[in-house]
Amino acid sequence: MTTSKLPPRESANKQSFRIDTVAPVWKTPDRYQLGNDDSETSQVPIVKHPTSNPSRDEPEFDSYADNYDEALQQGLDLTGENKEYFAEHRVLWIKKQLDALQAKVDSILDFGCGTGGSIGYLRATFSPSSIEGTDVSEDSLKQANTSHGSDSCQFHLLSEYQPGGDIDLAFCNGVFHHIPLAERQSCSDTVYQAVRPGGYFCFWENNPWNPGTRWVMKRVPFDRDAIMLWPGESRRLLRQSGFEIVGTQYCFFFPSFLKVFRPLEPYLSWIPFGGQYLVIARKP
Repeated sequence: MTTSKLPPRESANKQSFRIDTVAPVWKTPDRYQLGNDDSETSQVPIVKHPTSNPSRDEPEFDSYADNYDEALQQGLDLTGENKEYFAEHRVLWIKKQLDALQAKVDSILDFGCGTGGSIGYLRATFSPSSIEGTDVSEDSLKQANTSHGSDSCQFHLLSEYQPGGDIDLAFCNGVFHHIPLAERQSCSDTVYQAVRPGGYFCFWENNPWNPGTRWVMKRVPFDRDAIMLWPGESRRLLRQSGFEIVGTQYCFFFPSFLKVFRPLEPYLSWIPFGGQYLVIARKP
């Protein structure tokens, strides 16, 4: 759903901390499994957020519904790629993870779906019998419905969405850094209520550790004032809703001019420097 100016975090020499990540156990480059990441005590840099928080409010994102792709590309130009590259790669990445976990995916919720940029890739990759998308922007949902709407693909305003507890896979990408701080937990709770027991939440966010990510976000009009989430914050958020954390991985290390090195990315996914990170959570 954006790059932000974060207040300075406390320096590492004032607080000892470790990075709570999970490294996959590799068999081959295309076949791996996630380790467990169930630590409740990992320490991360403390971020003192401002009391006022910019949000992904309806007027702002309604105003970008017609030119969302162009606004986003202002930042992505720095990577040498377009949004389709990232959207497809994210979905293919989680497919490998969920296959390793032997997860059944027949119903999908795209939480914060916007104009539906991930819907086609989710449908093509998982072939689910149903997909739901929800967002706060009515104009964005109209575009998503025009492009993807069908009997098996329905879209809802978040204020009208009624979670049914039957979703196999919930997915979001770059959504929570737009949500006001006071509302993030309730949004995570909504996803938890939507997912069935044994179902998964694949939670993608922009990585604050990566200076390139911050640079990209500063160039995107609707991302400039967003408040990013540190990986530890995201895991705590999901745990507080009731999810179990399966693992955390980092992705998108190399821009286009270094794409010859991209086959190495699966081996680097434990290093907290990729442009985005993925937290996979399971509902008990």
